[in-house]
Amino acid sequence: MVEQEAVALKRLEKRIGRIHLQQRLGIEAEHATQIFGRGRTFFHIENWYSIHALMRLALRVTGLYRRGLRNAAALQIRRTEIVLPRLPAAFDGFTLLHLSDLHLDANPAYPMALIERLQQVEYDICVMTGDFRARTHGPHQAALAALARVRPHLRSPIYAILGNHDSIRMAAGIERLGIVLLLNESVALERDGATLHLAGIDDPHYFQVDNFDKAAANIPPDAVAILLSHSPEPYRLAAHAGFDLMLSGHTHGGQVCLPGGIALLTNADCPRRFCKGAWRYHTMQGYTSVGSGSSVVGVRFNCPPEITLHRLQISPSPRMA
Repeated sequence: MVEQEAVALKRLEKRIGRIHLQQRLGIEAEHATQIFGRGRTFFHIENWYSIHALMRLALRVTGLYRRGLRNAAALQIRRTEIVLPRLPAAFDGFTLLHLSDLHLDANPAYPMALIERLQQVEYDICVMTGDFRARTHGPHQAALAALARVRPHLRSPIYAILGNHDSIRMAAGIERLGIVLLLNESVALERDGATLHLAGIDDPHYFQVDNFDKAAANIPPDAVAILLSHSPEPYRLAAHAGFDLMLSGHTHGGQVCLPGGIALLTNADCPRRFCKGAWRYHTMQGYTSVGSGSSVVGVRFNCPPEITLHRLQISPSPRMA
């Protein structure tokens, strides 16, 4: 197993570069449990495991824990229409299934709840914006095993990026399932002779190994391009890099919110309007998923989990006009 991982990492080094791989592995080894200091935000509650137990205890004492668990399992299907006037005609109506923050190993029952929703949707491609694992460090085999259960219920092609909970050591296992990871890379989607570019950056939140130069290197300046970014935090860089649409997650929409969906904490260094749902910055549109899974404590209040269908259109549909 150790030898296989060494071979996989060597292949990955040739693909993404020695510096990128060393940065990822180095930060994972030295700062995996760091609660204060690193990354775009100063405080990382997801790394503070001792307080997670106290939060669960407090919810049990107040009688809210079971209700929160039920809320976290009530996956919703959200649908959006994204108007991109420069979209090639061949891609008018093209639909992306957006999954984010799965945290698949957090609850043994969760993969089946996700599978049930996946059987109810139609789409052209699936995109996944990171955080397959529940914890931020340690073993990742359970997360990969849970992803293997879900994979047969996902239609190809599937493109994904890594989040701040994911180890670079998971890359080979994810790709063995037929999921294409975009590690500061891009692919060209072809349809009836037209092209739509899809790029993905590595985690910009905690590891800060996002590289827009590499991600956009093969995208022509005038092409329509979509960016996958685990967190919405680098929205300025994405907009000025010329992306038309940015799809993100990470924030969970707050996960535990006041009535009206007002988040108590978003854990992202950007204005709150970028932390949930649809938004726009200059000419770039964006969507930040509230996530399919749950982190820190497996509960949700006033912020139901989602899987999202984004339908791309050249012009607004009659009901939107």
